[in-house]
Order: sequence, then C-alpha cells, then structure tokens
Amino acid sequence: MRRGIAATALVASLALAATACGGDSDSGDKAGGPVTITWWDTSNATNEAPTYQALVKEFEAANKDIKVNFVNVPFDQAQNKFDTAAGSKGAPDVLRSEVGWTPAFAKKGFFLPLDGTEALAEQDKFKPNLIEQAKYEGKTYGVPFTTDTLAFVYNKQLFAKAGVEAPKTWDDLKTAAATIKAKTGVDGFWGSTAGYYAQPFLYGEGTDMVDAEAKKITIKSAEAKKAYGTWLSLFDGKGLHKADVTADAYAHIQDAFVNGKVASIVQGPWEITNFYKGSAFKDKNNLGIATVPAGSTGKAGAPTGGHNLSVYAGSSKEKQEAALKFVKFMTSAKAQETIALKNSTLPTRDDAYTAEVKADPGIAGYQTVLSAAQPRPALPEYSSLWGPMDDELPQIASGKESLDKGLSDAEAAFTKLVPDFSK
Repeated sequence: MRRGIAATALVASLALAATACGGDSDSGDKAGGPVTITWWDTSNATNEAPTYQALVKEFEAANKDIKVNFVNVPFDQAQNKFDTAAGSKGAPDVLRSEVGWTPAFAKKGFFLPLDGTEALAEQDKFKPNLIEQAKYEGKTYGVPFTTDTLAFVYNKQLFAKAGVEAPKTWDDLKTAAATIKAKTGVDGFWGSTAGYYAQPFLYGEGTDMVDAEAKKITIKSAEAKKAYGTWLSLFDGKGLHKADVTADAYAHIQDAFVNGKVASIVQGPWEITNFYKGSAFKDKNNLGIATVPAGSTGKAGAPTGGHNLSVYAGSSKEKQEAALKFVKFMTSAKAQETIALKNSTLPTRDDAYTAEVKADPGIAGYQTVLSAAQPRPALPEYSSLWGPMDDELPQIASGKESLDKGLSDAEAAFTKLVPDFSK
C-alpha cells in the first residue's frame, strides 16, 4: 500500500482527458498498424515513474507491433477513477493495482483471470504468498509487481549515541525513546494516526479489524481496544512525539526522520529513495531497519502491501493479448531487477534479488522483515475499512473523542461496508 504519493492531480487529469482508454480505444488502432494499449501507473510520479517509462520504451523497441500509452495517475485517486472508468467500459488495458484493490475489482468482473495466460507463465518464480494475495475465489487476477510491508526504521547513530538497540516490544520502545531524548535531545519516536500504520498494533494482540472467516467485525473486541490503547500511549511520554493530525502529517513525520530530528518511525520501503535524500542518511548504512515491535502476545507483524499488474476484462481480445505480453515483460526477473536498482523497491520474485540489488542496504533490510508480513484476507471490502479508521484515529489521538467512542463509530461505519458481518 502506498501513501504520501507526490503527484500533481491537475497534470494527471489533463493526461486522462487526453487519453483514449481500454474498451473505447479500439477505433484508434489503424488496420495493420501497432496495437495501442493504455497503462495506468499509480506510482510516485517523481521517484518511480521515470523508471517505468524507460521500461515501456524498451518493451516497445522489442515489440514493434505494440504501443503503450503510459499514464501516471495519483495513487489516492486511482481506485475511484478506475472503478468509474471500468463501469463505463472505458478503463485502461493494464492497471497497477494496489493488492487490496485486486479482489474488489475481480469481484466486479473488471479484471481478467490470468491463470494459464502468458502473463503467469513463470508463476513459480514469484513468492507464493504474493500470488495467493492476487487471487479471488480461486482465480488469479494480478501478477505481483512490487511488494512491501511496514518496518521499524531508525537512525543508527542516534540509537548508538543513546546506547539503545532496536526495540523488540512497544514497551521497549517507550523506554528507548526516553533514553534517546535524555542522551541526544531528539525525540525517540513519532507515530502515525493513519489506520494502515496502526495495523501492527492489532497484529501484536492477535487480532484484526474484522474476522473475515467468521464474518465478524472485531474492531471493538477486547484485543483491539488493547491494541489501540498501546498505539495511543505512544503519543504521550518522554521522547514520544505528540500526534500530528494535520493534513500534512505524513510529510512532517517523514521530513523529521530523514533530517535527524526524530530517531525512529514506522515506514514502508516506498520511501527508501527519499530516506537517502535526507541529511541523516547521506551514509545509507545509517538507516536501521527492523521488524515492528511486538505486542503483549509476543506477536509482531505488519500488513503485506504492494501492487499487482492486472488486465482489464473489458478490453478487446487483441488488446488483452498485447497487455498480457506487456505484463509478462514488466514482471520479468530482468525488469524487476532494473526497477529495484532504480527505485529501491522490493521485487516480488526471488530471482530478482541479485547481489547488486541486495547491495542496497534499504532493500536488504526490508527483505529481512518480509517474513513477518501478514497477508490481508481476500475480502473485497477490506481495504475500505481503513477509511473509517483514518477518520476516527486522528480524533482519538487529538483527544476530541475517547477511544471507546472512536471505535464505536468505526464499528458503525464497518456495518455499512460489510453488512453481512456480525458484531
């Protein structure tokens, strides 16, 4: 899952307006000429998209009969834009789909099943849990393109100066933060009020927002209350930065960390490139990466994120065939290695973790925490559940709502998203 995507909405909207997409673009291909397919890329327009554009040119050079219309769509707008476009038969032929969107769009019939197609010809090369997360009701609707999870990232120099190590539990973190503040004058930790970033606290108590298998809403369970209680406690104490509930909170936290104004945060590998741009990490080896701290159960983990490449079911057969070839190219070991080296993102297939790729301390560090990543349930509505949490958690963190009131409001919102679930 990507947050904090820096893309200009106006530029994207103009690009979309000028683009003939998916099922509506058939008439744009001249008889006997190249097939034109449209790809909506949802990556960071500045840090990642240029690498993808270069690969598109490489693909076109090797496949003279196919042209790829590259459109970068802001991540936070892409899900709704695709939903609208697919519903009117005007979607792009290929979508860089966040893993949580995949079952939702598959359920609506917007994605083409890829089992047995050229796109999945090397399925055994991909990490099995990522293939599993691209499935819905037994069929595969995406090829894993990038993967990620949250980790505890820290400034090694500040931790060493304070004489502390990466914490194993959230209680350890409180102790370390206070020591770091006393020894360095810098806050030890700055947490986020976003729902996705609070997910590790739930896993640490052995629970989740819902129990998909039992079809039950669990956001107000005793375990969930304990989890969010721990989360809330990390905004108040020596060396613990107070909650930022402004619209620019993500940028504030990130900027403070990369410039050495806070010693640790919880963050994903999509920010590796930006870490290195900060004054604190000119020496890349100063970046510490560890599994997120464990809860009272001793369990530690964060949600598995990332993106799949999916093909629009409403495209013509000719375009689908071209799209499948393009997806295979973009998810090949060679392309994945190139993307990792240029963008510092994590490959989804083991043969792309070459020695050169693992020479990047950020990638090598995040690779070590992937084993603790928790797959999300194949519930189409699951990603939507973070919306209510994004509304309620800032209210709780700012003291405008009690924890019980906030979770009650979230539970009420969940009942509308998963009406067949019990409480």
